[in-house]
Amino acid sequence: MFITFEGIEGTGKTTQIKKLTAFLEEIGHIVEVTLEPGGSRIGKELRKILLNMDSTDITGQCELFLYLADRAQHVGQVIKPAVDAGKIIISDRFADSTIVYQGYGRGLDPKLLRELNDVAVSGNWPDLTILLDIEPEIGLKRAMTRNLQENKMQAEGRFEAESLEFHTRVREGYLTWAALNNDRIVVVNADQTPDEIFEEIKAKVVERIKGDYVTNG
Repeated sequence: MFITFEGIEGTGKTTQIKKLTAFLEEIGHIVEVTLEPGGSRIGKELRKILLNMDSTDITGQCELFLYLADRAQHVGQVIKPAVDAGKIIISDRFADSTIVYQGYGRGLDPKLLRELNDVAVSGNWPDLTILLDIEPEIGLKRAMTRNLQENKMQAEGRFEAESLEFHTRVREGYLTWAALNNDRIVVVNADQTPDEIFEEIKAKVVERIKGDYVTNG
């Protein structure tokens, strides 16, 4: 099973992924956690370029193809082997990020981005995507505080430095994209306590696991 977490900066994806991983392991599943960009050896090098504050000169098209390259390697080297081995793999961001950030955020064509991502993922779309939704002002404040605490402002702060208008477009894009893909994407209000958020996520994941068991069992 392949699960992804999406959302604007500062929605608490890392916290919820840790909680979900612990829960799934407690009930007997083998879980592998990964992320984008940077889930593969080559991806780690691409992450340094894509998130660094020095990369403000990257064009929208260049940014797009770097993300697609990262994703193609990630799927081939990490995600597909884990799924084939019967593991539950959880990724912090995946193809939906590119469609939303480069499409609704940067103004590229979402339909074209979907087609390009179809090539990059080779059919390996998530079984379930958790979209953590929050007001951009709240998320950005959280994200910038985290980067300062972890000394990541220079290395990984490029998107946090984008305008509030950009993040508002991204948030609205996520909600639009979720509505168009509501068979796979579940929206969860991230402006709650971590435990309240996790209870919603846990219920959705358990429901999907049971559904897969009935279908495949």
